[in-house]
Amino acid sequence: MSPWLVLSLAVVATCGLVLLVGWWHGRRHGAEEPAETPAVIDYMIMMIGVVYAIVLGLAIAGVWEERSAAEDWVRQEAQALHEVGTRAAALPDDVRDRVREDVDAYVRHTVEEEWDHMIREEELTERGDLLLERLREGVRVHQPQDPVGLQERAAMTDRLAAVSEARTARAQSSESTMPAVVWVGLVVGGLVVVGLIFVFRVRRSAREVLLSALFSALIGFLLYLIWHFDAPFARGLTDSTEAFELLFPHVLGDD
Repeated sequence: MSPWLVLSLAVVATCGLVLLVGWWHGRRHGAEEPAETPAVIDYMIMMIGVVYAIVLGLAIAGVWEERSAAEDWVRQEAQALHEVGTRAAALPDDVRDRVREDVDAYVRHTVEEEWDHMIREEELTERGDLLLERLREGVRVHQPQDPVGLQERAAMTDRLAAVSEARTARAQSSESTMPAVVWVGLVVGGLVVVGLIFVFRVRRSAREVLLSALFSALIGFLLYLIWHFDAPFARGLTDSTEAFELLFPHVLGDD
């Protein structure tokens, strides 16, 4: 199901529920005069709303930062692998071909097999680790004698270290960044904020009920936004493998 369809259904359902509750509440208390709300209750409602807004804003900022970080790590991994293949041109023909074959094998496995496994299981594959180690071993065993070869080998070693770092960070980004207790607080807090509107504010006015429905829909939308970006590779990124596809079209069949 499309994420936008899920979002639309959630917003419509939230508005419909609030309107239904408002209509029922209005019919039940339609003849009653709204009681004056004590000042302390006004203060409590304001404080609860402010605290919830702060928590909601911090949660959105946190998942957005994690999404951006996940995108940067994928870009770094793909770029470092591309540089390894490019710098291999300075090596002897047999070493160059072996290194480039190992790079292509790692990229192909990462995009075609490991990516789906990472999204489902929130972990990387052992074969990906073995392919990366084979690539590093292929560079490590070569002992060039000329200064240019030594310089290129050192640069390739640094780039492979960057690949390993980005791979580890990618594994961490595949996990949910929002603890379950935070989700409980966000959902319960939203219900409390909306519930306080009906308990102490909304009585008969259709305008109040409509504004309450829109306010509830906004909270629902923000919670959906947090859920959407909480899984960068599964939902948050439009095309999470784009960096690999751009730099290795010959490997992934896009040429």
